[in-house]
Amino acid sequence: MKVGRGEVAAVRTMVKSLGDAAAEIGGGHARETAVHYLTTRVATWLDGSWTESVGRDLYAAASQLVHLIGWMAQDEGDQGLAQKYYAHSFRLAAEAADAELAATALRGLAVQAIDLGYRAAAVQIAEECVDQAKQLDSPKALAYYETTLADAAARDGDRKTATRFLTASQAHIERAEPAPGDSWASHFSIGRWAHHSGMILAHLGDYEAAQDHLHHALDIHGLDRRRSRAIVLADLGTVQYRQEDYEAAVDTWGEFLDYADGIQSVKVTDAIHDMQARLRRLRGVNEVDVLNERASNL
Repeated sequence: MKVGRGEVAAVRTMVKSLGDAAAEIGGGHARETAVHYLTTRVATWLDGSWTESVGRDLYAAASQLVHLIGWMAQDEGDQGLAQKYYAHSFRLAAEAADAELAATALRGLAVQAIDLGYRAAAVQIAEECVDQAKQLDSPKALAYYETTLADAAARDGDRKTATRFLTASQAHIERAEPAPGDSWASHFSIGRWAHHSGMILAHLGDYEAAQDHLHHALDIHGLDRRRSRAIVLADLGTVQYRQEDYEAAVDTWGEFLDYADGIQSVKVTDAIHDMQARLRRLRGVNEVDVLNERASNL
C-alpha cells in the first residue's frame, strides 16, 4: 500500500482528537478506540511503502499515538501496559530521528517511576530525558523535561537539583510561544508549568509559594480541561490542608468533586481517596460530612 501525506495527517488528527477527549474526561474513556485505530490503520500504513520523508513523519505520528495510548493506560492505572507503550513510542521516535518525541517517551517513563515511588530510577530517567533534549531549540519542550527532573529530584530529597532545574524550566517557559504546536511537548502551557512547579515547591516544603503557583494555574492561566482542573483543585486542597487552612481546603475539595464526576482517571480516583482519608481528621468543620458523602457517591 502506498502511503502519503494524507495518512500522516490522519494520524495526527486522530492523536489530537483522542488526546483532547482523554484530557477532558480521562484516559479510561478512549484507550480502546486509540488501540483499535493503531492496530487496524496505522500498523497497516507502517507496513506499506512510502518515501523517506513521508516515512519519517509517519513514524513520528505513530510515536505520538503510541505515547498517547501509554498515557491512557497509565491514567487507567495499568502501569505495566503503559511502560510497554512508552518504550515502543521511544523506538518509533528513534526510527523517525525525532529527539523531542524520544525525550517525551522518556519523560513518560520518568513520570511513571515518580508515581510508583522509584525515586532514584525517576531521577536517572529524567536526567536522560533532559540530556536527550539538549539539541532542541524549543523553550517549551525544554521546560517540560526540566520540570520533570525537578519533580523527580524534589521527591528524592535533592533540593539543590530540584531548585536548579525548576529555575531553568521557568526561564524557558517564560520565553516560550503561548500557542500549542503539533508536538506533545508543545502543549506544556505556562498554566501546566504553574501546576507542576507548585507541587514541586510543596514537596520542598514551601507551601505559600506552592499555593500561589496553583492559584496562578487555575485563575491566571485558566486550565480549561476538566480532568486537569480537577487534579489541580485536589492538589490545592491538599496544600491548604497542610497549611491548616481547613475551611479553604474543604471549599476547594468541593469544587474538585464538581469537576471529578464522570472522569475515568486513576489520578482523580486516588485524589478522592486521599481527600477522604484527610477528612477523617476534620470532624466538626463545616461541610465535611456533606463532602465525604459526595465523595463516597463518586
